[in-house]
Amino acid sequence: MSNSILLLLFKVIASALMFRIVNSLQFELKSGHTKCISDDIKHNAVTVGKYSVVNPNDGYPIPDTHKISGRISSPLGNSYHDADHVESGNFAFTAAEAGDYIACFWAPDHNPAVILHVEFDWRSGVAAKDWLNVAKKGKIEVMEFELKKLYDTVTSIHDEIFYLREREEEMQDLNTATNSKMFTFSFLSILVCLSVAGLQLWHLKTFFERKKLL
Repeated sequence: MSNSILLLLFKVIASALMFRIVNSLQFELKSGHTKCISDDIKHNAVTVGKYSVVNPNDGYPIPDTHKISGRISSPLGNSYHDADHVESGNFAFTAAEAGDYIACFWAPDHNPAVILHVEFDWRSGVAAKDWLNVAKKGKIEVMEFELKKLYDTVTSIHDEIFYLREREEEMQDLNTATNSKMFTFSFLSILVCLSVAGLQLWHLKTFFERKKLL
């Protein structure tokens, strides 16, 4: 079994496990700085997310120093979410492009500097579905609910396999094109070097003949 197939199987298994994991995290953001997080999202995948700044004074309004701005942008630079000076926010969209989507958050500069703690939850594909509401609206039994959940997971893994195959083909084409360009460049470099060496020999021969040393 080739390394590419093993890598593909590893990615598929990892993707399946990720559907069972809550895609949430907490990170620190220093005032005057920017923090960016990226996620590789497939074309037409549903994406939802939310973020909020942890209140340092529980029970009191969040201070103005703990407000942030954020932006979600696509691989081509299109903006899907913009927020300015907020303590929390939500976003949802269907990916029109495949590739790395970037979420950036930043806080105004303060003196002295302030460290903010931001909770961020970003989901796409099957993980983006609100399964509780699906069960309530469909009035389905537990077994049926689990089967529907499993079916959507398998469908997503199936789509992920084809997506990874396309990415692998793109990388192979890029690798082939790069090797071809490197071969051409190397051949031209050798040709130029030989030409320069030939010109130098011709010049030296002409010089010595003129000086009647040959």
